[in-house]
Amino acid sequence: MADSSPARYKPYNRSSIQRAPQWERIPAELREAVDVVSHVLPFRTNQYVLDELIDWNAIPDDPIFRLNFPHRSMLDPDDYATLRDLLRSGDKQQLAKQIHVVRSRMNPHPAGQMTHNVPRLDGEAVPGIQHKYAETVLFFPSAGQTCHAYCTFCFRWPQFVGEDDLHFAARDAAGLVAYLKRHPEVTDVLITGGDPMIMRTATLERYLEPLLDAELDHVQNIRIGTKAVGYWPQRFVSDPDADDLLRLFERIVSAGKHLALMGHYNHPAELRPAIAQSALRRITATGAVVRMQSPVLRHINDDPAAWRELWTQGVKLGAIPYYMFVERDTGARAYFELPLAEAYDIFRTAYGAVSGLSRTVRGPSMSAFPGKVLIDGTPTIRGEKVFALQFLQARSGGVVRRPFYARFDPEATWFDQLVPAFGEPGFFFEDVADGTAKSPSAGRSLDLVGA
Repeated sequence: MADSSPARYKPYNRSSIQRAPQWERIPAELREAVDVVSHVLPFRTNQYVLDELIDWNAIPDDPIFRLNFPHRSMLDPDDYATLRDLLRSGDKQQLAKQIHVVRSRMNPHPAGQMTHNVPRLDGEAVPGIQHKYAETVLFFPSAGQTCHAYCTFCFRWPQFVGEDDLHFAARDAAGLVAYLKRHPEVTDVLITGGDPMIMRTATLERYLEPLLDAELDHVQNIRIGTKAVGYWPQRFVSDPDADDLLRLFERIVSAGKHLALMGHYNHPAELRPAIAQSALRRITATGAVVRMQSPVLRHINDDPAAWRELWTQGVKLGAIPYYMFVERDTGARAYFELPLAEAYDIFRTAYGAVSGLSRTVRGPSMSAFPGKVLIDGTPTIRGEKVFALQFLQARSGGVVRRPFYARFDPEATWFDQLVPAFGEPGFFFEDVADGTAKSPSAGRSLDLVGA
């Protein structure tokens, strides 16, 4: 696809995907899976993903196909069978009940998002905001709570399924601004979703412009989480208001703010099309920075060569490798998760095969309840093989970058499956008696229930 060729965005959902030219190339059992699984987890794709990113001669193993299209084994076998039978029976009431049951078992809001991350202002919860780390506030504009296409692993899947009790959103920036004025410790605002780049520029501007107010000088960095760089790069190149969007970026930078697009690139295939490369160059030409991040995912990018190409090509195009995450404990986790030891080996192998310019990347990192936990190695200490760990970010700042150790477990896939090494009764930040994490510097405790 040539950069100069305007393309009209055309999405496909569970119903309309049957009208896509590629639908007939999908075997019948995979089509059934798309229908069944997408009643629980959201499904959305677009013609750019279908035409440019998926190798249809390699399905179902093509990584972008697995990234975008639901598969049967993303659900528990019994749940899949029950939902399939309810769909065939036409019992919509029982189907809706069962869908809710299945979603509730999928840990829709991991790491305390509902219970501990929602801030309050004058005794009232501030809608559309999460505040987990002192320096950073997450903001969910209601107009940005969808994406150009959905990833099957997405830990934000509850934003897209139409259940109000699972949804974060704010209609405007008034609550955010009021909250920020009371919290001068906040230096970073992350606009997230969904994908803020789904909004037209004029709408996005209404959310971003208030952050340039002189009363918010303490907000130094504006981040925008986006998958559009991979799933719809036309947003920055050929959409009708693409140039307006880039001018908005320039204005934010000129106002003295650091603007960072947190680009969700899950596989190097997303960087290969010419228009994707053009999008990156156009973004960085505004003075904004693009940072690349993704979880390591079975079936998608569990190969050091994929990460090496992603980081190397990204740097060549002006992007900064930022994070390799561990797949979060939500949604179709069992389909994508890897043992932590395997995730670390993938990271270490890829990291060792790139130049220093790509070694800005950090990982593998678990965004767990107490913070971002980095796996920093698997050494043997005092005769015991261990995971060397540290917090890159934490609810309690006093624990950041302080090394600690967990007993090596070749099967463990998440932080809550780890136990302290060397026979210790708990990790240094835990109060073993009552299950709270205590900051050695701040002197306040953080409830670790559900960590």
